[in-house]
Amino acid sequence: MLMNGFDNGVLPLLGYAMLALAVAAFVLALIAREDAYRAADKQTKTFWLVILGATVLVDFFLGMLFLQIAGLVATIVFFVDVRPALKQVSGDGRRRGGSSSDGPYGPYNGGR
Repeated sequence: MLMNGFDNGVLPLLGYAMLALAVAAFVLALIAREDAYRAADKQTKTFWLVILGATVLVDFFLGMLFLQIAGLVATIVFFVDVRPALKQVSGDGRRRGGSSSDGPYGPYNGGR
């Protein structure tokens, strides 16, 4: 009786969440530059596209729990390890730290 509640409510939601995460990771891996993977000393872009693409296909078509969990682990590794390294290497355009008076060409000192 308890499993009926999980089969009808919780498990499909978990499946949709895993699919959404896998699709998001695949898209982020797709838009990252190839040279950023090498500069960050991570696996190649093709490697991550194959792994994450297979995860999307398994989550969408097969629904085999063991393969879904393996794909979830790969997705988490991408988000926790690979994506931050790619952002650091490629310089995502946002500056960290600095003063509120910093302009695009350095700190503004009031004409001193």
